[in-house]
Amino acid sequence: MESLLELLVAAFLVIAGIFGIVGSFGLLKLNDPMSRLHAPTKATTLGVGGVLLASMLHAAAFEKYFSVHELMITLFLFLTAPVTANFIAKVHIHRQESRETMPTAGEDDHWATHDTPEDGERKTATRTDTPQ
Repeated sequence: MESLLELLVAAFLVIAGIFGIVGSFGLLKLNDPMSRLHAPTKATTLGVGGVLLASMLHAAAFEKYFSVHELMITLFLFLTAPVTANFIAKVHIHRQESRETMPTAGEDDHWATHDTPEDGERKTATRTDTPQ
C-alpha cells in the first residue's frame, strides 16, 4: 500500500512538471500576448495544482496529518489567476487595439474597457434627452 501511495505522489509530481514545462514553453514560444496569456494561466496553474495534490497526499499518507496550507494555496491560486489574466488582457487591448480596430460591441456603443469621461457625459446626456 505504501509503495502505491509513493507511486501516486510521484505521478502527481511528474504530471505537475509536465504541465509546468508546457506552460513555460508556451509562454516563450506563442506568437502574441493574448495567446501567451493561456500558457501561464492554464498549464502552469495545473502544474502547481499537481504539486499541491502531491504535497497533501504525502502529508496525509506518510506524515499522518492533514495540511490545510495546500488548500489555502489552491484557493488563492484559483482566485488570483483569472484576475491576473484579465489585467494582462486589458493591458494588451489598451496597448494594441483602438475603438476602431475592436470588433463590434453589439447593442452597446463601444467596449467598456475604452470608456472615457466623455462617454459617461454623452450617456448621461442621452438618457436625459430620451422622453419617458
